[in-house]
Amino acid sequence: MDSEIKEEIPVHEEFILCCGVETQVLKCGPWTDLINNQSGTRPKLLIFIIPGNPGFSAMYVPFAKALYSATKRRFPVWIISHAGHALAPRGKKILKSSEDPNAEEIKDIYGVCGQVEHKLAFLRTQVPKEMKLVVIGHSIGSYFSLEILKHAPELPCMLIIEELFPNDSRTSF
Repeated sequence: MDSEIKEEIPVHEEFILCCGVETQVLKCGPWTDLINNQSGTRPKLLIFIIPGNPGFSAMYVPFAKALYSATKRRFPVWIISHAGHALAPRGKKILKSSEDPNAEEIKDIYGVCGQVEHKLAFLRTQVPKEMKLVVIGHSIGSYFSLEILKHAPELPCMLIIEELFPNDSRTSF
């Protein structure tokens, strides 16, 4: 029965040009544009998933659907690909992102620091400033999440981290 519910959950795929790079974003729920939706139905919280390598958003869809169901469909769940890890299919429209006025040119967008800046630019241009964020990172996505908090303390974030080394005794406290 649970799997039947998850099958009915809408997942919207978008490709956005963020920092000059095609970026896949998968969105669970009816909210696809949080910036321009000024209605009273806009949620107050966004669950934002940053994947581990290889950075493919689609691998996290079952998890995103489960989260969406567990929150009784009250909050959108978005998954962002790593910059350069997903290409839009031929003929798929690529949406232009408004530019972050505070952004500097990202010299190495495909490197670790560039990936962090890429996620920050996305959040600053696609998510309203007053919206609360639950950021979930898996593996290298955990590191990106921590760096986002460090570089953008103004973002109203709560962080959930998946262990980087679950069987490694170095992470036991």
